[in-house]
Amino acid sequence: MDKIYLVYIMANRKHGAIYVGVTGDPVARMWQHREHMFEKSFTARYDCTLLVWYEVHEDAEAAIVREKRIKEWKRAWKERLIEEMNPDWRDLSPDIDL
Repeated sequence: MDKIYLVYIMANRKHGAIYVGVTGDPVARMWQHREHMFEKSFTARYDCTLLVWYEVHEDAEAAIVREKRIKEWKRAWKERLIEEMNPDWRDLSPDIDL
């Protein structure tokens, strides 16, 4: 399989703080968020450890463009995106085996 890129949303709880990101190494990146590897980061400060939404891309540039667009969205749009995939806002990181 070729390299994949993940655009993702992390949260601290249902309808709580959310963070939009992109990565080329999903398993490692989810671990970094859970372990608060970057102490002063948004996800560490707000304890965003739940992967609540993701989208797979095969092209890094396309993933980055998508991440930037989603970051500009209104919060309600982001929540709708999450709830279409994951209405309970459960942690999807155990499902990530890419």
